[in-house]
Amino acid sequence: MASKVTPWYKKKHVSHVKTDYAYHHTKCLRTNQQTAVRFGQQTAVRKSSSSSVSQVKAQATEAMDELTYTIPVFRQRTAEQETEEYQRVSTHVEKGLTVIQDELHRMRMATKARVESLAIQREVREMMYRRVDSLEEIPRMPDFLVALRPHTVWEKTPVKLFCTVQGTPRPVVKWYKGGVIVDPLSAPGKYKIDNKYGVHGLIISRCAVSDTAEYSAVATNPHGVATSKATVIVKRPAPSGESCLLGLVPHLTELHASKLEVSLLDRFSVSFGVEGGAISLVCTMVVVPDLPNLPPLAQWFRDDKLLAPGHLAEMSAGGGVARLTLPHLAKDDEGLYTLRIFTKDGTAEHSAYLFVSDAAPSVAGAPGAPMSVKAYDVNADYVLVSWKPPNTVNEAAITGYFVDRCEAGSDTWVQCNDAPVKVCKYPAHGLKEGRSYHFRVRAVNSAGISRSSRKSDKVTALDAAESERLQGTEGGVPSAPGQVAVTRNTKTSVFVQWQPPKTLKNLMGYYIDGRVVGSKDWFPCNHKPFKHCRFVVHGLIPGESYTFRVQAVNVFGLSDESQESSPIAVEPALATPSAPFGITMVSCDGSSMTLAWRRPKHCGGSKINAYYIDKRNADTLVWKEVNLAAVTERICTVDNLTEGIFYEFKIQAANMAGVGVPSAPSAPIKCEAWTMEEPGPAFDLSFSEVRGQSLVLLWKAPVYTGAAAVTGYLVDMAKKGSSEFVTQNQEAVSQRYLQVTGLEEGETYVFRVRAVSAKGVGKPSQLSEPVCAKALPGTQEIVAGVDEVTGDVFLSLEACEICATSKFMWSKNYKAIGDCPRVAVTAKGRTSRLTFTNPDKDDLGRYSAVVTDTEGVSSSHTLTEDALNTMLELSYAIRHPVVPLKHGLNYEILEKGHVRFWAQAVKLSSSVSYRFIVNDKEVKTGEGVKISHDVASGVIQMTVDLFTRANEGTYTLQIHDGKAKTQSSLVLVGDAFKVALKEAEFQRKEHIRKQGPHFSEYLYFTVTEDCTVMLACKVANVKKETSFNWYKEEDEIVPETPPNVVSGACALPIHLFSRKDQGVFKAVLSDPRGKDTSLFDISGKVFDDIINALAQNAGASASELVLQCTPEGIRLQCYMNYYTEEMKTVWKHKESKIASSEKMRIGGTTEMAWMQIRDPSDKEKGSYTIEISDGVQTHARTFDLSGQAYTDAYEEYLRLKAAAFAEKNRGRVMGGLPDVVTIMEDKSLSLTCTVWGEPTPEVSWFKNEQEVANNEHTRVMFEGGKFASLVINKVSPDDSGKYSINVRNKYGGEFVEITVSVYRLGEKLPEPKLGQPKMAAATPATTPVPPKTPAPPSKTPTPTPSKSQTPVSMKSPTPASTPVPKSPTPTPKSPPPKSPTPTPSRGIKSPTPPSRFMKSPTPPRK
Repeated sequence: MASKVTPWYKKKHVSHVKTDYAYHHTKCLRTNQQTAVRFGQQTAVRKSSSSSVSQVKAQATEAMDELTYTIPVFRQRTAEQETEEYQRVSTHVEKGLTVIQDELHRMRMATKARVESLAIQREVREMMYRRVDSLEEIPRMPDFLVALRPHTVWEKTPVKLFCTVQGTPRPVVKWYKGGVIVDPLSAPGKYKIDNKYGVHGLIISRCAVSDTAEYSAVATNPHGVATSKATVIVKRPAPSGESCLLGLVPHLTELHASKLEVSLLDRFSVSFGVEGGAISLVCTMVVVPDLPNLPPLAQWFRDDKLLAPGHLAEMSAGGGVARLTLPHLAKDDEGLYTLRIFTKDGTAEHSAYLFVSDAAPSVAGAPGAPMSVKAYDVNADYVLVSWKPPNTVNEAAITGYFVDRCEAGSDTWVQCNDAPVKVCKYPAHGLKEGRSYHFRVRAVNSAGISRSSRKSDKVTALDAAESERLQGTEGGVPSAPGQVAVTRNTKTSVFVQWQPPKTLKNLMGYYIDGRVVGSKDWFPCNHKPFKHCRFVVHGLIPGESYTFRVQAVNVFGLSDESQESSPIAVEPALATPSAPFGITMVSCDGSSMTLAWRRPKHCGGSKINAYYIDKRNADTLVWKEVNLAAVTERICTVDNLTEGIFYEFKIQAANMAGVGVPSAPSAPIKCEAWTMEEPGPAFDLSFSEVRGQSLVLLWKAPVYTGAAAVTGYLVDMAKKGSSEFVTQNQEAVSQRYLQVTGLEEGETYVFRVRAVSAKGVGKPSQLSEPVCAKALPGTQEIVAGVDEVTGDVFLSLEACEICATSKFMWSKNYKAIGDCPRVAVTAKGRTSRLTFTNPDKDDLGRYSAVVTDTEGVSSSHTLTEDALNTMLELSYAIRHPVVPLKHGLNYEILEKGHVRFWAQAVKLSSSVSYRFIVNDKEVKTGEGVKISHDVASGVIQMTVDLFTRANEGTYTLQIHDGKAKTQSSLVLVGDAFKVALKEAEFQRKEHIRKQGPHFSEYLYFTVTEDCTVMLACKVANVKKETSFNWYKEEDEIVPETPPNVVSGACALPIHLFSRKDQGVFKAVLSDPRGKDTSLFDISGKVFDDIINALAQNAGASASELVLQCTPEGIRLQCYMNYYTEEMKTVWKHKESKIASSEKMRIGGTTEMAWMQIRDPSDKEKGSYTIEISDGVQTHARTFDLSGQAYTDAYEEYLRLKAAAFAEKNRGRVMGGLPDVVTIMEDKSLSLTCTVWGEPTPEVSWFKNEQEVANNEHTRVMFEGGKFASLVINKVSPDDSGKYSINVRNKYGGEFVEITVSVYRLGEKLPEPKLGQPKMAAATPATTPVPPKTPAPPSKTPTPTPSKSQTPVSMKSPTPASTPVPKSPTPTPKSPPPKSPTPTPSRGIKSPTPPSRFMKSPTPPRK
């Protein structure tokens, strides 16, 4: 073709990468979920029918009815069998986990070593071919000595990027992420930017997947810009459950390519090729393990279509390199290329675009080659050939195409058509049946014939039953589209509209082309026909002007181009300005008012060129125009007013787009002549140079001056919302600006100004707009410098934002600089420079620059005499020969705290002379200072033995070598000096510390296999008499094993570590030679690291989940070496996190973690997982509680629940009966007790195992279903014996036995039998009082008898019919006998020994 065109999209060189790890991780999760769904479907097929479910429920109901508990067969194990099984499982798990951990550690170490080796090799190659420039001239533009290196790290781990840059003056380095500047304040603790000893670093803590990006370090000085880029890839570890399950230990002998760990390093970027040439896309990688007979599985795609290896695409993968070679480029090869490598964690991908331009035509102006030649509709005598037309931008229109054929295996091409065919289809006749052919196409225009296209795939001419002949060849291309109109849209896009062509002819769409005004090269705006008559063109350069044209497309080709649109600058869409505000009166003479107002906040995209004022009487609603002609200034005098009348005003602003909305009506202003002697108010308050602690306030002088001239101004300030104004200047300032300092960053303030004259202080101005004391993001200050080429002294400002209408307004002492011959102002892009023609003392002062039509971009710089002299000296040095320096003045901290200041020249002669100047005083060799130089190396150095605070200041080295001279300065003040002093003092103290016993390694922690936390340290230069002590929060700790300092290492074990162990631990090492201390604060991140280390151990040792059933529900337990609630442990049910509740209880002990399901139901079926996270990986254990496992567990739970329910509700005696009763003959005996059961139990009394009959002598009573009584009237010796009560219901019951002894008057009380307590005297029938409400049997234990209880009294026998008193504890009537075991009275709840209570068998259900 006639000319080369670089499309606009080729200028960005953006790599189309699809390697977001989160995307691949999501694909893996989606695959796992699909597998789980298929498994669930298979499980559903195996579920029992509804009838079987009903049978299970019926069996469960029967199990609740039966009170006997049968142990399931699968749980019938002896204690020895259970111990053996647990040891077997634990040993198997530990061995499997150990093998997996060792393999992972080996693979990671191999990966790290390989990555480091490749990085070193690449750096060596770069250094071998780096051209060493002779530094014959200074100063120099920035240059990276050590460039950034790419990194691939795991999620939640830090990454450090370092580079070394040189240049004179010293460059300023800024860091960018994906083209956006890195701001450490935007994410506190996330980023740390470091600059130490010339090494610049960016540290990213706890990386996330979103931190994957291209990072760049941009070094800038007045002589140029240098950039170093590197890619950081953050990968998320695969779930630990995939690699920690038993039985999945990989065997290297059976390793598959998809099981390799592959990390991509250097990746191919956006590439540009030429038709007919060759190109290779190369991506280096690290493969672990790297086996020569097992290369990684790599696939290449073009536009998401898999490429097959062949003579047009050669592929190779191995030796750490994946390569795709295209030896014969054609435009068919253009597209998005993707390399996909199958790895252990899924796939690793990288994509980038390949552009293929037309080769140089054989005839100038000839079109490019057609593309995508295909043969179809194959028949025995002809083949239909189709193709795509080339893109013609600057060439003549295509008039037709020639089609050539060639038999397979031959190199002879035969032209098929004699005349060019105009459509992109052609039926090739004259073929021989059974033979194979290739086809190619050539385009023709008025200049000549293009290169031939790539030949089509081989086709064989065979007869077909039916075929579609060529159809639709009649017609032609559509007519050209109509008028093209372009309007503004955004800062980087425009809106293009056009009229459709008059003749459509099966229109397929439109192509839009654009070009920069002044350029002849068109670029395509879209690559696929667009069907609508409007299109938004994106990616344009802000402020640049473009024109556009449109072409219509159908099957026959492209239409003629439309007419070009009018040029348009890429700017935001025009709009009318917003309303002015702040209308105030600045003067009044009784018949006129002078008004001032503030400019609108939004100018609408163009300059405001007019204001229009309306007025009205405050008592009317009709507005009247004040001015028909535009007012260009923001001050106007309104005439023809009536004195004493109140007026209201409103103002409208106008720009190129029209007149904007009116302002809000002003407050009513009275037209009253000003006659006061004091001056009127200042007006038009504005701000400049707004920073965090300061700003500059500017204003205009009062229109009304009063009886005397204005001599100064007072500035008052108040916080927004406060009425307490504070005067900022005690003495009036004569200039109309004031720099206000001492502001609080982020606070909002308002200001007012009062004019001062000999007659007093005038009225305050209207309050200023509220201003926030905060600098604009990216704000730059004015920089004073000297041009390195011309030696001119200049001031420069780089604006952080700018628009097309912005201008740089320079001023000196806040007075605008006009056409002054002493300075020259130039602007280029965002930077403006003020250059001094012949600088001298008359140029001293404060210079400021304001960028118009921005959010307040401004800055100032005070040019002092010293600074000017310094720059003049530098200017002179630039304009005269200087000694070239290889390294400017720098410093380094030596051992013992000595500081060495040094500089290196490219070359020195033996007659060189130099001197060091510190704070304007020359320093010479003397006590504590040594100055020397080496001619061979060009190094000049000064060593300071004792570096103290007195050494803060500016260090300058002046070198004279023949006629040439130079100097280099180093400023060590402020933070820079503090860093150097701190390092020097540290090295000095380190030297002194190491003279005595000291810590060679300070305290750190480790975690042992049994989860014991060890605080360890290493010591050096110790003796036997050296003492070692441990402290926590100043309290001494005495370990069980005294520390052995002679061994060189000491450790303090902390068992069962938990939150209570937080605090500051201290280790003290001392002897007569000195003392050293090491502190270790276990809190915050350190505490989290220890917990993570414990979690790693616990997770690795965690057993499989064990099922345990209880009467309350089903419990899942996981045993591990150590468990504490501080660990990050998560229970999940079907991938949903479980929170501890009444339904799901979560807890644990030091040996296990558990989760209990109360009252389980079908909703609780499914897979349960416990996840233990150690901050790097997650250890998971899963139990599938479904199918037969759930059925067995549920049945066992029902059995346990039924047994517990029966035990809770069976009949029982709650208390009230003594063990032994001794009673005198002829007395009445009443045995009363409280019984309980649900339902109400049946009560039977027995004597010597014979049921007691209810008669006049023995009365049996059961009152209220709670109180059972046996009353024996007038007892006799025959009534002695063993009595018992049987209480039972359908859930069971129990027997209670009482021994009754009857003695005659005068006989000795019988002694209690062996094994029984001493007998208590019987209490008359009136004594026992049952409690009104018995306590619940399962929750309230039976009370223990107290020593104050009284034995049964034998006085005043009471018949059984005597009403029972309500007092539960009767007053004792006789002193208690001295018995070691007191017997309670019958009227209280007496405990009964367990041996007396026997469960009664439950009667069968009727």
